[in-house]
Amino acid sequence: MKLILTESIHRLGDVGEVVNVSNGFGRNYLLPTRKAVLATQGNLHNLKGRLKQQQTQDVKDQERAQQQVNVLEEVSLTAVVQVGEDDRMFGSVTSQAIGELLKEKGHDIDRRKIILDEPIKALGIYTVPIQLHAKVHANVKLWVVKE
Repeated sequence: MKLILTESIHRLGDVGEVVNVSNGFGRNYLLPTRKAVLATQGNLHNLKGRLKQQQTQDVKDQERAQQQVNVLEEVSLTAVVQVGEDDRMFGSVTSQAIGELLKEKGHDIDRRKIILDEPIKALGIYTVPIQLHAKVHANVKLWVVKE
């Protein structure tokens, strides 16, 4: 059975690929969950149009993200934290706190786009990467200082 994938499926293919699967897998799983449609001429034509539209939208999004990078690269954030003896921090600076600092500066960035391996738990100067688009990253300077 030939189908066109409407979602990327691990070990089967990406969106828009025409795949050949067994009849049972197609009828019982892919078609009812709308992860694929039958590979007819009409569906292939519709798919080409949607992919073309999606590519132009992706290029526009990437250009907007690149413009935002130029603005974000100049931003410097300061996180004021409470410290105890030996300059040990109470708590940590998380991606949510960084997102709030960015919002105060007038940049509305989703906290899930802020890439932190783990929360910041020490005073200092940090470079925080932000993924604005799949291919576009920005780096924001963060100063963690004591109160």
